[in-house]
Amino acid sequence: MNIIETHNLTKTYSSFTAVSDVNLHIPKGKVYGLLGPNGAGKSTTMKMFMGLTKPTSGSFTINGKTYHNDRIQILKEVGSFIEAPSFYGNLSGEENLDIIQKVLDLPKSSVDEALEVVGLSEWKGRLAKKYSLGMKQRLGLASALIGRPPILILDEPTNGLDPIGVHEIRTLIRSLPERFDCTVLVSSHLLSEIELMADKIGILNHGNLLFEGTIEQLKQNVAAKGHPTDNLEDTFLALVNEDNAQRGGKR
Repeated sequence: MNIIETHNLTKTYSSFTAVSDVNLHIPKGKVYGLLGPNGAGKSTTMKMFMGLTKPTSGSFTINGKTYHNDRIQILKEVGSFIEAPSFYGNLSGEENLDIIQKVLDLPKSSVDEALEVVGLSEWKGRLAKKYSLGMKQRLGLASALIGRPPILILDEPTNGLDPIGVHEIRTLIRSLPERFDCTVLVSSHLLSEIELMADKIGILNHGNLLFEGTIEQLKQNVAAKGHPTDNLEDTFLALVNEDNAQRGGKR
């Protein structure tokens, strides 16, 4: 069962097409990695799911609900971490989450639970402006997790983290579907991390969906074209470079 599906989803800005006729199939209870070079359309796609920008054409459904008719209901079921998280610097980490908790009408216990899950309980009373970049990323993840939404949309959640932090967040994300019975859509430029956490991936380039399936299926497809590879990064580059060559340009 797919919890998110898009149908010829398209977003244009004047003469520039950021997302072009994309058809995604994101299965329920899995980690789905959305990959692509900078400017490929990953963040734009996620922003459309969050209602932050409107599709130019096409449509999408989330948990059986259709945008734009069910926009409010969709937002209630999605926890998000889009781009760099922003918080009130003069409030503590806990107080920042208290605001979200009150807006969503959640129990106070949801704040403590989210802080514990991301490993910030010890620093919940520290002002957000005194958080390191890695701690801010964790607080952003906590804000997405609060209330245990059935769908999480995470855009570059490991930005700014050291290798230990990256490992911890990757392990956490990998555990979320079973732990909270949720679905995770995650984008990252750290392809080695996606290889370790994602059940299924989609690859965008110039707004077009080049591939959707498992990493093993991707490797088989690329190998069949004469480019056998051992890891996701090399396979990804082979696919994107082939698409760029066909377009007559190189990145």
